[in-house]
Amino acid sequence: MALVNLIVALALLQFFAFATAVGNAREKYKVAAPATTGNEMFERYFRVQMNTLELLVMFVPAIWMFGFYLNANAAAGLGAIYLIGRGIYFFSYVKDPKKRSLGFGLSAGPVAVLVIGALIGAAAGVIHH
Repeated sequence: MALVNLIVALALLQFFAFATAVGNAREKYKVAAPATTGNEMFERYFRVQMNTLELLVMFVPAIWMFGFYLNANAAAGLGAIYLIGRGIYFFSYVKDPKKRSLGFGLSAGPVAVLVIGALIGAAAGVIHH
């Protein structure tokens, strides 16, 4: 599970980096807090951060449960794909939101697998006890 926890820590650092990018974009594009609109480029950074937060809420518990109930190495591998996908998503969305599909698929797909695997693993645990 140490590898799973390493992936989770990297995902949290990645999210922190995205949040920092939003703060920098806020200054660069002169979007004063608490506003979240007003400049399209700022809004792209902000949407990446919020979309990542939406997935992160599912990713963290799912990777832990999948790793615990099924296979920690497989969970970490899926987590690594998630991290790569989120990186691609960040750069593609900021450049051109219409080209975000690859990054979205590479991050949302592993999360879906992790959630389904966690559900199956937990259900099997209940049945066997």
